[in-house]
Amino acid sequence: MKTLVIGASHKPERYSYSAVKLLKDYDHEVVALGRRAREVGDWEILEGKPDLKDIDTVTLYLSAQNQSEYYDYLKQLKPRRVIFNPGAENAELARELEASGIETENACTLVLLNTGQF
Repeated sequence: MKTLVIGASHKPERYSYSAVKLLKDYDHEVVALGRRAREVGDWEILEGKPDLKDIDTVTLYLSAQNQSEYYDYLKQLKPRRVIFNPGAENAELARELEASGIETENACTLVLLNTGQF
Protein backbone atom coordinates (compact mmCIF):
# COMPACT_ATOMS: atom_id res chain seq x y z
CA MET A 1 0.00 0.00 0.00
CA LYS A 2 1.57 3.29 -1.12
CA THR A 3 0.69 6.48 0.78
CA LEU A 4 1.27 10.04 -0.39
CA VAL A 5 1.71 12.66 2.34
CA ILE A 6 0.95 16.13 0.95
CA GLY A 7 2.26 18.96 3.09
CA ALA A 8 5.24 16.96 4.37
CA SER A 9 7.72 18.87 6.52
CA HIS A 10 11.37 18.36 7.42
CA LYS A 11 10.67 19.75 10.91
CA PRO A 12 10.35 17.01 13.57
CA GLU A 13 7.78 19.04 15.56
CA ARG A 14 5.27 18.95 12.65
CA TYR A 15 2.54 16.32 12.52
CA SER A 16 3.27 15.64 8.85
CA TYR A 17 6.86 14.72 9.76
CA SER A 18 5.55 12.35 12.45
CA ALA A 19 3.11 10.83 9.96
CA VAL A 20 5.85 10.04 7.42
CA LYS A 21 8.02 8.55 10.14
CA LEU A 22 5.21 6.46 11.63
CA LEU A 23 4.04 5.22 8.23
CA LYS A 24 7.62 4.07 7.55
CA ASP A 25 7.81 2.48 11.03
CA TYR A 26 4.69 0.48 10.10
CA ASP A 27 6.38 -0.57 6.83
CA HIS A 28 4.14 1.46 4.51
CA GLU A 29 5.61 2.68 1.26
CA VAL A 30 5.55 6.48 1.58
CA VAL A 31 5.96 9.36 -0.85
CA ALA A 32 6.38 12.72 0.88
CA LEU A 33 5.44 15.89 -0.99
CA GLY A 34 6.29 19.35 0.33
CA ARG A 35 7.09 22.92 -0.65
CA ARG A 36 10.74 22.19 -1.32
CA ALA A 37 12.66 19.06 -2.19
CA ARG A 38 15.03 17.98 0.58
CA GLU A 39 16.54 14.95 2.22
CA VAL A 40 15.34 14.08 5.71
CA GLY A 41 17.37 11.28 7.25
CA ASP A 42 16.61 8.11 5.27
CA TRP A 43 13.75 9.65 3.26
CA GLU A 44 13.20 12.56 0.95
CA ILE A 45 10.57 15.20 0.37
CA LEU A 46 9.60 15.77 -3.26
CA GLU A 47 8.19 19.03 -4.62
CA GLY A 48 5.72 19.87 -7.35
CA LYS A 49 3.24 17.33 -8.65
CA PRO A 50 5.25 14.25 -9.64
CA ASP A 51 3.74 11.61 -11.87
CA LEU A 52 2.99 8.89 -9.33
CA LYS A 53 1.38 5.51 -9.83
CA ASP A 54 -0.47 3.13 -7.53
CA ILE A 55 -1.23 5.58 -4.72
CA ASP A 56 -3.69 3.92 -2.33
CA THR A 57 -4.03 6.71 0.24
CA VAL A 58 -3.34 10.44 0.24
CA THR A 59 -3.09 12.09 3.63
CA LEU A 60 -3.37 15.89 3.59
CA TYR A 61 -1.57 18.25 5.94
CA LEU A 62 -2.49 21.49 4.14
CA SER A 63 -5.17 23.95 5.20
CA ALA A 64 -8.18 24.20 2.86
CA GLN A 65 -6.93 27.50 1.38
CA ASN A 66 -3.67 25.82 0.36
CA GLN A 67 -5.32 22.79 -1.27
CA SER A 68 -6.85 24.37 -4.39
CA GLU A 69 -3.79 23.72 -6.55
CA TYR A 70 -4.08 19.99 -5.76
CA TYR A 71 -7.75 19.39 -6.71
CA ASP A 72 -7.04 18.15 -10.25
CA TYR A 73 -3.82 16.42 -9.19
CA LEU A 74 -5.66 14.36 -6.57
CA LYS A 75 -8.34 13.33 -9.06
CA GLN A 76 -5.65 12.39 -11.60
CA LEU A 77 -3.85 10.19 -9.04
CA LYS A 78 -7.09 8.26 -8.41
CA PRO A 79 -6.22 7.08 -4.89
CA ARG A 80 -8.62 4.79 -3.07
CA ARG A 81 -9.01 7.40 -0.31
CA VAL A 82 -7.95 10.84 0.89
CA ILE A 83 -7.56 11.56 4.59
CA PHE A 84 -8.11 15.16 5.72
CA ASN A 85 -6.10 15.52 8.92
CA PRO A 86 -7.20 17.98 11.64
CA GLY A 87 -6.95 21.49 10.23
CA ALA A 88 -7.10 20.22 6.63
CA GLU A 89 -10.84 19.53 6.47
CA ASN A 90 -12.37 20.74 3.18
CA ALA A 91 -16.00 19.87 2.39
CA GLU A 92 -15.76 21.25 -1.16
CA LEU A 93 -12.77 19.10 -2.10
CA ALA A 94 -14.28 16.08 -0.34
CA ARG A 95 -17.45 16.41 -2.44
CA GLU A 96 -15.42 16.67 -5.66
CA LEU A 97 -13.31 13.64 -4.77
CA GLU A 98 -16.32 11.55 -3.78
CA ALA A 99 -18.04 12.50 -7.07
CA SER A 100 -14.92 11.06 -8.77
CA GLY A 101 -15.25 7.80 -6.84
CA ILE A 102 -12.55 8.58 -4.25
CA GLU A 103 -13.34 7.84 -0.60
CA THR A 104 -12.69 10.69 1.86
CA GLU A 105 -12.26 10.75 5.61
CA ASN A 106 -11.78 13.49 8.21
CA ALA A 107 -9.36 11.74 10.56
CA CYS A 108 -5.89 11.86 12.07
CA THR A 109 -3.39 9.62 10.31
CA LEU A 110 -1.34 9.25 13.51
CA VAL A 111 -4.37 8.04 15.47
CA LEU A 112 -5.45 5.69 12.67
CA LEU A 113 -1.98 4.14 12.57
CA ASN A 114 -1.60 3.83 16.34
CA THR A 115 -5.03 2.21 16.74
CA GLY A 116 -4.67 -0.23 13.84
CA GLN A 117 -7.38 1.49 11.76
CA PHE A 118 -5.20 2.79 8.92
